[in-house]
Amino acid sequence: MDHRIKNYPQTAAASQEQRSGCLSGFTIMPLAVIFISAVLGSLAWKISPSAIPSLVDVPPAALKSISPIFRIEIHYWADSILRWAAASQLDPNLVATIMQIESCGDPRARSSAGAMGLFQVMPFHFYAVDDPYDPDTNAERGLAYLAKSLATGGGDARLAMAGYNGGIGVIGRSEWSWSAQTKRYVQYGAPIYEDAQNGINPSIALNDWYESYGLSLCRQASQRLGLP
Repeated sequence: MDHRIKNYPQTAAASQEQRSGCLSGFTIMPLAVIFISAVLGSLAWKISPSAIPSLVDVPPAALKSISPIFRIEIHYWADSILRWAAASQLDPNLVATIMQIESCGDPRARSSAGAMGLFQVMPFHFYAVDDPYDPDTNAERGLAYLAKSLATGGGDARLAMAGYNGGIGVIGRSEWSWSAQTKRYVQYGAPIYEDAQNGINPSIALNDWYESYGLSLCRQASQRLGLP
């Protein structure tokens, strides 16, 4: 997606050519069940999750809420984030991280490049009948692209963020070739997500983002949502 305040003009599909269908689902790592002898009974061993997991690797308890590190404007959408994340098979904290950086929860946010709504989705991701500013529609289109980026990056959330900002094509390229905007997007997004996953509160990474880029954006979101 694109971000006006943070100057991330290539977010969620940098070019229309990179829009190639949608993700149909994830490949879930299987459980290798080993039946030993009657003395030991049966034991189940699960493959270790990746360092930064997708929804299928997150403990069930973690799916009941988003991390408290996120700003009040994001928690305004907490129930919706959980619903959208489940529908997209994504970790709610990853969804919250993207919303935090993209719009700080402003459903009417719009960038100079034309990206719209909560997840700053570019116009060519929508159908003619869509309302891009409808939260459910915006989430459906934006998170479909995020899920595709995550799958392309092999479940690596850091690469998924790069793909979301710079277009999925950047995932297969060396990081030195990424645009400055994409590098900056990942520089803030990945540590915020890591803090959310590890329960680090307050998050220095989120505070750094807020002070550097988010103050005006979140103030606008707060006013739009009628928050104190």
